[in-house]
Amino acid sequence: MKKLNIGLVGANGRMGREIADIISAHGGCDVSYSLSRDTKVNHEQAAKVDVWIDFSSPEALPEVLKIASRHKTPVVCGTTGFTKKEKTHLAKASKNIPVLWASNMSMGVAVLNEALKMFSSISNFDFQIEEFHHIRKKDKPSGTAITLQESLEKAVGKKCPEPLAIRGGGIFGVHKVHAMSEEEVITFEHSALNRTVFAKGAVTAALWLAKQKKPGLYQIRDVLFGK
Repeated sequence: MKKLNIGLVGANGRMGREIADIISAHGGCDVSYSLSRDTKVNHEQAAKVDVWIDFSSPEALPEVLKIASRHKTPVVCGTTGFTKKEKTHLAKASKNIPVLWASNMSMGVAVLNEALKMFSSISNFDFQIEEFHHIRKKDKPSGTAITLQESLEKAVGKKCPEPLAIRGGGIFGVHKVHAMSEEEVITFEHSALNRTVFAKGAVTAALWLAKQKKPGLYQIRDVLFGK
């Protein structure tokens, strides 16, 4: 069986190295081309890539999508910290190629996001999201918290307080969603124990997206539950 050729953007970063390790151990795919900030694009190599995984920066995204669109290659993007304008690049590219963007590549967070739909039956409750990350994380609140907030507000049909963002130590990522009434409190919580969970999710998403023939903007939930 032919191995899947993966192009890895941001290969020198913490997540890039983690993803490379997962791919190396997988057996069904290889990193066939690595792109870093200082790499000049070799289009002959880029043409051989079956799917891109991008964990670089918002500034690098337009060039990544340009390369992928030129060669009609799907893109899995796990970069966060986008402005609304920068996110439009994803939507534009998705008209020509399959694009999957997720603020969090964890399959557990995908399930948590789906579970928030259950809160529609108690929309009269008060709600609050909390997120905890390591001291080096720049965006605040996290992209995951913003995604959870959007899903929560859609489920309960009202605006909720902005997520509380806490930065400290080496926390990989903890997200809590509280539903509160006068009589009871429900808390959904997801804790990432290492970066491997995000790397595994990204590779799983890439293997899935490589099989999608139709251009479109896909989500991590589509990998688990279908589009």
